[in-house]
Amino acid sequence: MTKINIVLYEPEIPQNTGNIARLCACTGASLYLVGKLGFSLSDKYTKRAGLDYWDSVDLHKIDTMDELLEMNKNANFYYLTTKTRKLYTDIEYKDGDFIVFGPETRGLPDKYVKDKHALTIPMKEGQRSLNLSNSVAIVAYEAIRQNGL
Repeated sequence: MTKINIVLYEPEIPQNTGNIARLCACTGASLYLVGKLGFSLSDKYTKRAGLDYWDSVDLHKIDTMDELLEMNKNANFYYLTTKTRKLYTDIEYKDGDFIVFGPETRGLPDKYVKDKHALTIPMKEGQRSLNLSNSVAIVAYEAIRQNGL
């Protein structure tokens, strides 16, 4: 079974993180929360969105992206953004890959969205972006579709 790693860089909305934690529990993906969070993990909205799945989440809190990259030098990192044309379906996901999503209001910093591993989810022109938890689900299930749960 292929295991993916979901990375939320500076997430801001507790309900999204709770939903994503629940998805990680149900799929076996690890969840990495990187940088400053816009909420407390004990926030009632985070807990409620994750329901009783939190005990099943392989959760990691990391201070910086540089720290996460250093700890996983040989892993593939993919960065989701609206600022590229390379589709998330163009990748062959492998065991241990990291899929990185930015904060809801501003996305990932430029140094990641300009990386050769920047990916996008197609959507109708003129729209800003999809909801973070929906985006994570779309990409996670593509990796699962390719490799099995």
